[in-house]
Amino acid sequence: MADLLSEETRGPAGRGRPGWPTLLLLLAVCYAVAALGSLAAADSGDTYQALERPSWAPPGWLFGPVWTVLYGTIAVAAWLALRGDGTRVGRRPAMVLWSVQLALNLAWTPLFFAADAYGWAFAEICLLWLALVATVVAFARRRRAAAVLLLPYAAWVTYAASLNLSIWLLNT
Repeated sequence: MADLLSEETRGPAGRGRPGWPTLLLLLAVCYAVAALGSLAAADSGDTYQALERPSWAPPGWLFGPVWTVLYGTIAVAAWLALRGDGTRVGRRPAMVLWSVQLALNLAWTPLFFAADAYGWAFAEICLLWLALVATVVAFARRRRAAAVLLLPYAAWVTYAASLNLSIWLLNT
């Protein structure tokens, strides 16, 4: 990642703050996760419509726009956390947690839609939620704005976990 630091973002003693190329890389990573997830859920719309759902379940068309925005905020939050206060203190653990939650995010879609394993998907989304909370805490230590940007994502994952549980119970 050091090679992505531009000259104008380098501080004293060569310490840098990641610039725009790093943000573009993080956006590419997040939207690649979205693309991979969509490959695992090619028929997710039909699957979702065929499921018994609670009355408070959102319409299927809502998921795409919500996730498009959330993946963007996930990337920007990581970029802000990397930039932090200009120091490297806590940078690595924060980004490890970010990577773990993103990998768990990717794993949920094939479990739920491709494998129809609603119980396993619920267990997995609970792990995602825990990893996300840990990421929010780690990001808050680096830069408060980075943590705040993850709060809508945390709210959506909480809602999605509730929906996953309800669907599991209704379709078992």
